[in-house]
Amino acid sequence: MAERPEDLNLPNAVITRIIKEALPDGVNISKEARSAISRAASVFVLYATSCANNFAMKGKRKTLNATDVLSAMEEMEFQRFVAPLKESLEAYRRDQKGKKGTVELKKKDKDKKEDSENPDKNREDENEDEDERMEEEEQNEEEEVDN
Repeated sequence: MAERPEDLNLPNAVITRIIKEALPDGVNISKEARSAISRAASVFVLYATSCANNFAMKGKRKTLNATDVLSAMEEMEFQRFVAPLKESLEAYRRDQKGKKGTVELKKKDKDKKEDSENPDKNREDENEDEDERMEEEEQNEEEEVDN
């Protein structure tokens, strides 16, 4: 946990970017207002986390999940944000599935490429596997003879 309240503030660069995206072009914000928004955002995140943690504890879990956060938003009376959050969550999950599939394909392609570039290595691996199988068979035969 943080030792000082200032440690709990969100990074200024993140806050500034969010503010700039929310305001129309040509509108400026004072340093004092940016600081106030930063503190308010930090308090909101802490409160939402605390509420979500209560839902996780009710479920006898130590890990917060998306359902806990959505339930916390409803409990904090931010129902109007639940639907957009659910949409964002679904989009995130779709992106993650797409990335996972892409990573698996790249790994398979890489393995195929390595196999084609190193035919000697493949033969060595096959020979080692065959040697291991033969040793196992010999051990099994010896055990059968002993019995």
